[in-house]
Amino acid sequence: MTADATTDLVTLGTGAPSAGPPARSAKGVERLAGVVLVVAAWQVASGLHLVDSQTLAAPTTVVRSGWHLLQDGTLTSAIWVSARRVLEGLVIGVPVATVLALIAGLSRIGEDVVDAPMQMLRFLPIIGLQPLIVLWFGIGNTAKVSLIVLGVVFPIYINTSAAVRAIDPRHFELARSVGLSRAATIRRIVIPGALPDFLVGLRLAVAVAWLILVFAEQINATNGIGYLMIHAQEFFQTDIIVVGLAVYALLGLVSDSLVRLLERKALRWRASR
Repeated sequence: MTADATTDLVTLGTGAPSAGPPARSAKGVERLAGVVLVVAAWQVASGLHLVDSQTLAAPTTVVRSGWHLLQDGTLTSAIWVSARRVLEGLVIGVPVATVLALIAGLSRIGEDVVDAPMQMLRFLPIIGLQPLIVLWFGIGNTAKVSLIVLGVVFPIYINTSAAVRAIDPRHFELARSVGLSRAATIRRIVIPGALPDFLVGLRLAVAVAWLILVFAEQINATNGIGYLMIHAQEFFQTDIIVVGLAVYALLGLVSDSLVRLLERKALRWRASR
């Protein structure tokens, strides 16, 4: 092999920075471009009367209606009511699911008593329980929050209990050998070991909470985003319905971003591994 051929096969580094993967901001712009294209096609179809306004309002009409609802305070009030319901569901559902997961994951008796019913109940459709919830709790805010609690419990329970069972038994033997109490074992071994999967369950639970809210706010609601959408449906106001859907999506994205931020903070040690 000649020296020239060797030069062709081997490329030495020049010190110049190599072309790496696309920057995160550039990737975000590309993803946003897809959304813009869809909205533009929607606007063009509406402008050409290919889509009837009573079937689906044009994007400009949706934006105008959303701005009017924001200006007169209707949308702000509805967002606050809906966000409070989701928050109440999470505040009740997350601790309940976590305690049940610890009971099921840390003892054989707890697994027999708690896990079997939970595994059976998680296959029940939450929306199918709506008639029973209304009979038990009426048609007020308690019924709506109860549905959200039921939706939140299972993702947290499934992920956390599986994570607790997956902890290396040698860690528990070490805890016993150094004389750690039950509470100290949970604090120093179980919680750090189960935290990554708990946070995955929390992200799922937040998403489920917003999904359940859409149905829960159809139970004789007098306020909230769901009420706005049901009221708009009666008058064929598709622009208001789309505004409600967009607000649900935005609130879901914001909630998910907050959980991801919490995940990055709580699992900072992973980056150093």
